[in-house]
Amino acid sequence: MTTSTRGAAKTPAVLVLEDGRVFRGRAYGAVGETFGEAVFSTGMTGYQETLTDPSYHRQVVVMTAPHVGNTGVNDEDMESKRIWVSGYVVRDPARVPSSWRSRRTLDEELDAQGVVGISGIDTRALTRHLRERGAMRVGIFSGDAVQDDSALLARVQEAPQMKGADLSAEVATTEPYVVPAIGEKKFTVAAVDLGIKGMTPHRMAERGIEVHVLPATATVEDVYAVNPDGVFFSNGPGDPATADHPVSVMRGVLERGTPLFGICFGNQILGRALGFGTYKLKYGHRGINQPVQDRTTGKVEVTAHNHGFAVDAPLDQVSETPFGRAEVSHVCLNDNVVEGLQLLDRPAFSVQYHPEAAAGPHDAAYLFDRFVSLMEGQRA
Repeated sequence: MTTSTRGAAKTPAVLVLEDGRVFRGRAYGAVGETFGEAVFSTGMTGYQETLTDPSYHRQVVVMTAPHVGNTGVNDEDMESKRIWVSGYVVRDPARVPSSWRSRRTLDEELDAQGVVGISGIDTRALTRHLRERGAMRVGIFSGDAVQDDSALLARVQEAPQMKGADLSAEVATTEPYVVPAIGEKKFTVAAVDLGIKGMTPHRMAERGIEVHVLPATATVEDVYAVNPDGVFFSNGPGDPATADHPVSVMRGVLERGTPLFGICFGNQILGRALGFGTYKLKYGHRGINQPVQDRTTGKVEVTAHNHGFAVDAPLDQVSETPFGRAEVSHVCLNDNVVEGLQLLDRPAFSVQYHPEAAAGPHDAAYLFDRFVSLMEGQRA
């Protein structure tokens, strides 16, 4: 429930975590109440891309960078048609944005889209708390929604958890659409939308790929109705353990041997399709400065992340799967979490992070070229 209130920066607000920790500040964006999973993002820029990334559906994002909103909001950097975060937490919001591209302030955009936020709290302390205790349910309350802390805590504890949440169909397109190739068309790709970011089909279009974006409910028959040279499975929100339908579709693609590429949720879907398990990370990876090693080249990339779940696959051995041999191709150097998979006997691979990285960095853009190479090899 939200109410649009200008001058909200003077309105008291309170953030309540499910373990009882309370932070008090001022309303930022819409005034009202919201619930979600509290997570933190280490990005120092790119907040507009974060807000509009469908993977953040039902999450309350805490920004570790203290100054947010400095460049306002423009109409070009959206990753989708709306803001998806459930709530937004910042320390020192910019009073006046400074960018020639800015069309409105960040708090105006949050207010216009009904996104409840809070400012003026110690986000360092909140981030440390989440690192120590793990991501957890949270509520933000402002205006008339502010009540007795114990009553608010009870409501937070009644909110749904992220573990077990099946969310991809809530954010995916309901109708197929086509992103045309830029310049000469070289390939056709069927992209299963599990929460796709706008920059992803654009990166493929830059390489001469015509992208047919399909709903999360698409069947194997729907995928092959577009006569694809390759198949892509996108990022998205929720628990991969619930994604039985996308796993079934991916297994159908693997059986046919069509070149396949998955990002983020798509990586977890590939893991499940190969027979690996998935698990929830304590506090996840979110931000634009995560070091990942590509084990096929030894190169270390600085990468953009947004995931709270990971694939449970052995790091240092080749695994036998129903579709041939598979191995971990990428690993996070901070904590050894699996960041990529590849099949050795079929043209399929995936990464857990975001090589499209609209806000940067762009170290991993070569992965789209790797996908093109797989399709070229299959055609040859």
